[in-house]
Amino acid sequence: MSTTTDGPKNRRGTLRDEQKRATRAKLVDAARTLFEERGYAAVTVDDISSVVGCSRATFYVHFASKVEMLKTIGAAGMAASAFAFYIDLDRVLDTNSRVEFTAWLERAFDWFDENKRLLPAWDEAVALEPEFRETARDGMTELPNAMPKYLGRWPVEQHDEARLRVELLVSQLERFFTRWAVQGTIDVTRVQAAEVLTDIWFPALSPESKGGDER
Repeated sequence: MSTTTDGPKNRRGTLRDEQKRATRAKLVDAARTLFEERGYAAVTVDDISSVVGCSRATFYVHFASKVEMLKTIGAAGMAASAFAFYIDLDRVLDTNSRVEFTAWLERAFDWFDENKRLLPAWDEAVALEPEFRETARDGMTELPNAMPKYLGRWPVEQHDEARLRVELLVSQLERFFTRWAVQGTIDVTRVQAAEVLTDIWFPALSPESKGGDER
């Protein structure tokens, strides 16, 4: 049987938990904003804590490091939504429709556009932090797992190559978008980019693309 003090104690515990969750959410929001504005290397734990109005000690209650913070941001947004995009690509390739593939690329451009302010910080962290580099590598190798129908169309002995083709697609899309929409060093319309990338990748993701390779 509960005592008369259980109610207030439980309420105090719930309030503390809510305050912790709120502080953690504020830290994540502040870090993402700072990473988007300044990149990864220029932002410190003190900067993030200062925006929220808490101490470094409070930051470390929630996150072991700045790297863990960026991992959290990625897992909550970029990584999860990217995985969903490749689930969708599996469906699109199953239609064997060039039109559907071009439409998928258009949606991929939208995804990059939504996340483009964070991409420079992401690339910086990959270059500077071995721990984050491993996280990024794991994320890349996980994407083909979202595409069982695609993998199923390739002979088992070619699965490694099939996975590599997806990873190369991801890499090219990332680099193209960075140069095109972030750095402005490629001058092309969205429609032209989607058409050319379709020319390259729609056939390349089919096992039949290897048919003419062997003589």
